[in-house]
Amino acid sequence: MERKAAAPARKTAKKSAAKKPRAPKSKDVSTEERIKEAARKLFTQKGFAATRTRDIAEEAGINLALLNYYFRNKEKLFEIIMWENIQLFIGVIMQNLEGKDMSLEQMLEYVASAYIDMLLKNPDLPFFVLSNLQSGAALDTAKSGVFLERIDNLRHTFFNRFAEEIRKGHVPDIHPLHFLANFMGMIIFPFVASRLLMNRFDLSQQEFKKLMEERKELIPGWMIRIMGAQ
Repeated sequence: MERKAAAPARKTAKKSAAKKPRAPKSKDVSTEERIKEAARKLFTQKGFAATRTRDIAEEAGINLALLNYYFRNKEKLFEIIMWENIQLFIGVIMQNLEGKDMSLEQMLEYVASAYIDMLLKNPDLPFFVLSNLQSGAALDTAKSGVFLERIDNLRHTFFNRFAEEIRKGHVPDIHPLHFLANFMGMIIFPFVASRLLMNRFDLSQQEFKKLMEERKELIPGWMIRIMGAQ
Protein backbone atom coordinates (compact mmCIF):
# COMPACT_ATOMS: atom_id res chain seq x y z
CA MET A 1 0.00 0.00 0.00
CA GLU A 2 2.83 2.35 0.85
CA ARG A 3 4.42 1.81 -2.57
CA LYS A 4 1.15 2.66 -4.37
CA ALA A 5 0.76 5.89 -2.35
CA ALA A 6 4.27 7.06 -3.26
CA ALA A 7 3.74 6.79 -7.02
CA PRO A 8 1.08 9.53 -7.38
CA ALA A 9 3.25 11.88 -5.33
CA ARG A 10 6.15 11.47 -7.79
CA LYS A 11 3.75 11.93 -10.71
CA THR A 12 2.39 15.15 -9.21
CA ALA A 13 5.94 16.45 -8.72
CA LYS A 14 6.69 15.82 -12.41
CA LYS A 15 3.54 17.68 -13.46
CA SER A 16 4.38 20.73 -11.32
CA ALA A 17 7.93 20.77 -12.67
CA ALA A 18 6.62 20.68 -16.22
CA LYS A 19 4.41 23.70 -15.57
CA LYS A 20 7.28 25.81 -14.24
CA PRO A 21 8.19 28.55 -16.81
CA ARG A 22 11.63 28.29 -18.32
CA ALA A 23 13.79 30.96 -19.88
CA PRO A 24 14.32 30.53 -23.63
CA LYS A 25 17.49 28.62 -24.53
CA SER A 26 18.56 31.37 -26.92
CA LYS A 27 17.40 34.93 -27.48
CA ASP A 28 15.08 35.41 -30.45
CA VAL A 29 16.47 38.03 -32.84
CA SER A 30 13.02 39.11 -34.03
CA THR A 31 11.88 39.74 -30.44
CA GLU A 32 15.04 41.68 -29.67
CA GLU A 33 14.58 43.87 -32.75
CA ARG A 34 10.90 44.41 -31.90
CA ILE A 35 11.90 45.66 -28.44
CA LYS A 36 14.53 47.99 -29.88
CA GLU A 37 12.11 49.35 -32.48
CA ALA A 38 9.49 50.02 -29.79
CA ALA A 39 12.07 51.70 -27.55
CA ARG A 40 13.43 53.78 -30.44
CA LYS A 41 9.92 55.01 -31.23
CA LEU A 42 9.09 55.93 -27.62
CA PHE A 43 12.48 57.50 -26.88
CA THR A 44 12.00 59.67 -29.98
CA GLN A 45 8.42 60.65 -29.12
CA LYS A 46 8.67 61.05 -25.34
CA GLY A 47 12.37 61.31 -24.53
CA PHE A 48 14.43 59.06 -22.30
CA ALA A 49 13.20 60.33 -18.91
CA ALA A 50 9.47 60.09 -19.73
CA THR A 51 9.68 56.59 -21.23
CA ARG A 52 9.09 53.68 -18.82
CA THR A 53 10.22 50.13 -19.41
CA ARG A 54 6.57 49.11 -19.03
CA ASP A 55 5.69 51.45 -21.92
CA ILE A 56 8.33 49.82 -24.11
CA ALA A 57 7.11 46.32 -23.26
CA GLU A 58 3.51 47.26 -24.11
CA GLU A 59 4.58 48.87 -27.39
CA ALA A 60 6.57 45.75 -28.30
CA GLY A 61 3.67 43.47 -27.34
CA ILE A 62 5.61 41.53 -24.69
CA ASN A 63 5.62 41.29 -20.91
CA LEU A 64 8.02 43.24 -18.72
CA ALA A 65 9.91 40.13 -17.58
CA LEU A 66 10.78 39.26 -21.17
CA LEU A 67 12.06 42.77 -21.81
CA ASN A 68 14.30 42.52 -18.75
CA TYR A 69 15.56 39.17 -20.01
CA TYR A 70 16.74 40.73 -23.27
CA PHE A 71 17.93 44.06 -21.83
CA ARG A 72 18.91 44.51 -18.19
CA ASN A 73 17.40 47.98 -17.82
CA LYS A 74 16.20 51.06 -19.67
CA GLU A 75 19.63 52.68 -19.56
CA LYS A 76 21.29 49.73 -21.28
CA LEU A 77 18.59 49.60 -23.95
CA PHE A 78 18.91 53.33 -24.60
CA GLU A 79 22.71 53.09 -24.85
CA ILE A 80 22.46 50.33 -27.46
CA ILE A 81 19.90 52.23 -29.55
CA MET A 82 21.78 55.52 -29.27
CA TRP A 83 25.01 53.91 -30.40
CA GLU A 84 23.35 52.17 -33.35
CA ASN A 85 21.70 55.44 -34.41
CA ILE A 86 24.92 57.44 -34.19
CA GLN A 87 26.70 54.86 -36.32
CA LEU A 88 23.90 55.08 -38.87
CA PHE A 89 23.72 58.88 -38.71
CA ILE A 90 27.45 59.54 -39.07
CA GLY A 91 28.58 56.30 -40.65
CA VAL A 92 27.01 57.19 -44.00
CA ILE A 93 29.68 59.89 -44.41
CA MET A 94 32.50 57.47 -43.70
CA GLN A 95 31.11 54.85 -46.06
CA ASN A 96 31.17 57.34 -48.91
CA LEU A 97 34.34 59.30 -48.21
CA GLU A 98 36.87 57.11 -46.40
CA GLY A 99 39.72 56.06 -48.65
CA LYS A 100 38.36 57.93 -51.68
CA ASP A 101 40.23 60.68 -53.52
CA MET A 102 37.42 63.04 -54.54
CA SER A 103 37.08 66.70 -55.39
CA LEU A 104 35.01 68.92 -53.12
CA GLU A 105 32.12 68.82 -55.58
CA GLN A 106 32.24 65.02 -55.75
CA MET A 107 32.19 64.86 -51.94
CA LEU A 108 29.07 67.01 -51.87
CA GLU A 109 27.31 64.84 -54.45
CA TYR A 110 28.19 61.59 -52.65
CA VAL A 111 27.21 62.78 -49.18
CA ALA A 112 23.97 64.51 -50.24
CA SER A 113 22.75 61.46 -52.15
CA ALA A 114 23.72 58.91 -49.48
CA TYR A 115 22.38 60.98 -46.59
CA ILE A 116 19.03 61.69 -48.17
CA ASP A 117 18.59 58.00 -49.08
CA MET A 118 19.35 57.04 -45.49
CA LEU A 119 17.05 59.70 -44.00
CA LEU A 120 14.14 58.74 -46.25
CA LYS A 121 14.36 55.28 -44.67
CA ASN A 122 14.90 56.68 -41.14
CA PRO A 123 13.08 60.05 -41.01
CA ASP A 124 13.07 60.33 -37.20
CA LEU A 125 16.80 59.60 -36.89
CA PRO A 126 18.13 63.21 -36.97
CA PHE A 127 15.79 64.37 -34.21
CA PHE A 128 16.61 61.34 -32.03
CA VAL A 129 20.39 61.65 -32.38
CA LEU A 130 20.70 65.44 -32.25
CA SER A 131 18.29 65.94 -29.34
CA ASN A 132 19.96 63.26 -27.24
CA LEU A 133 23.50 64.38 -28.05
CA GLN A 134 22.47 67.93 -27.18
CA SER A 135 21.14 66.71 -23.83
CA GLY A 136 24.51 65.11 -23.07
CA ALA A 137 23.68 61.44 -23.61
CA ALA A 138 26.71 59.36 -22.69
CA LEU A 139 28.32 56.89 -25.05
CA ASP A 140 30.27 53.77 -24.27
CA THR A 141 33.84 55.10 -24.52
CA ALA A 142 35.24 51.64 -25.24
CA LYS A 143 32.97 51.32 -28.28
CA SER A 144 33.14 54.91 -29.44
CA GLY A 145 36.93 55.35 -29.28
CA VAL A 146 37.78 53.82 -32.67
CA PHE A 147 34.66 55.25 -34.29
CA LEU A 148 35.43 58.79 -33.08
CA GLU A 149 39.02 58.44 -34.21
CA ARG A 150 37.77 57.62 -37.72
CA ILE A 151 35.55 60.71 -37.62
CA ASP A 152 38.54 62.85 -36.63
CA ASN A 153 40.57 61.44 -39.52
CA LEU A 154 37.73 62.18 -41.89
CA ARG A 155 37.41 65.70 -40.52
CA HIS A 156 41.12 66.34 -41.11
CA THR A 157 40.78 64.98 -44.66
CA PHE A 158 37.89 67.35 -45.36
CA PHE A 159 39.68 70.34 -43.77
CA ASN A 160 42.76 69.66 -45.90
CA ARG A 161 40.66 69.40 -49.05
CA PHE A 162 38.82 72.61 -48.14
CA ALA A 163 42.14 74.41 -47.54
CA GLU A 164 43.29 73.25 -50.96
CA GLU A 165 40.16 74.71 -52.56
CA ILE A 166 40.84 78.01 -50.76
CA ARG A 167 44.42 78.11 -52.12
CA LYS A 168 43.08 77.53 -55.63
CA GLY A 169 40.63 80.40 -55.16
CA HIS A 170 37.62 78.11 -55.64
CA VAL A 171 36.03 78.99 -52.29
CA PRO A 172 36.34 82.01 -49.96
CA ASP A 173 38.88 81.94 -47.13
CA ILE A 174 36.44 81.09 -44.33
CA HIS A 175 36.30 78.55 -41.52
CA PRO A 176 35.17 75.19 -42.97
CA LEU A 177 32.54 74.91 -40.23
CA HIS A 178 30.48 77.53 -42.07
CA PHE A 179 30.54 75.29 -45.11
CA LEU A 180 29.63 72.12 -43.17
CA ALA A 181 26.86 73.83 -41.19
CA ASN A 182 25.21 75.12 -44.38
CA PHE A 183 25.61 71.85 -46.24
CA MET A 184 24.39 69.52 -43.49
CA GLY A 185 21.64 71.97 -42.54
CA MET A 186 20.26 71.83 -46.09
CA ILE A 187 20.17 68.04 -45.90
CA ILE A 188 18.93 67.46 -42.35
CA PHE A 189 16.56 70.36 -41.60
CA PRO A 190 13.70 69.23 -43.90
CA PHE A 191 13.62 65.87 -42.11
CA VAL A 192 13.72 67.41 -38.61
CA ALA A 193 10.86 69.74 -39.61
CA SER A 194 9.09 67.29 -41.93
CA ARG A 195 5.75 67.29 -40.07
CA LEU A 196 5.66 71.09 -39.98
CA LEU A 197 6.59 71.40 -43.66
CA MET A 198 4.09 68.78 -44.77
CA ASN A 199 1.28 70.44 -42.81
CA ARG A 200 2.06 74.01 -43.83
CA PHE A 201 2.57 73.17 -47.50
CA ASP A 202 -0.12 70.48 -47.66
CA LEU A 203 2.28 67.79 -48.84
CA SER A 204 1.64 64.06 -48.90
CA GLN A 205 4.33 61.59 -47.90
CA GLN A 206 4.95 60.83 -51.57
CA GLU A 207 5.24 64.52 -52.47
CA PHE A 208 7.67 65.12 -49.62
CA LYS A 209 9.78 62.17 -50.72
CA LYS A 210 9.86 63.49 -54.30
CA LEU A 211 11.10 66.86 -53.07
CA MET A 212 13.84 65.22 -51.02
CA GLU A 213 14.93 63.15 -54.04
CA GLU A 214 15.24 66.38 -56.03
CA ARG A 215 17.48 67.86 -53.32
CA LYS A 216 20.15 65.20 -54.02
CA GLU A 217 21.10 67.16 -57.13
CA LEU A 218 20.04 70.64 -56.02
CA ILE A 219 22.03 70.88 -52.77
CA PRO A 220 25.53 70.26 -54.21
CA GLY A 221 24.85 72.82 -56.94
CA TRP A 222 23.59 75.38 -54.42
CA MET A 223 26.66 74.90 -52.23
CA ILE A 224 29.08 75.32 -55.12
CA ARG A 225 27.36 78.54 -56.21
CA ILE A 226 27.03 79.88 -52.67
CA MET A 227 30.72 79.34 -51.97
CA GLY A 228 31.73 80.88 -55.28
CA ALA A 229 33.37 77.75 -56.71
CA GLN A 230 34.43 77.95 -60.33
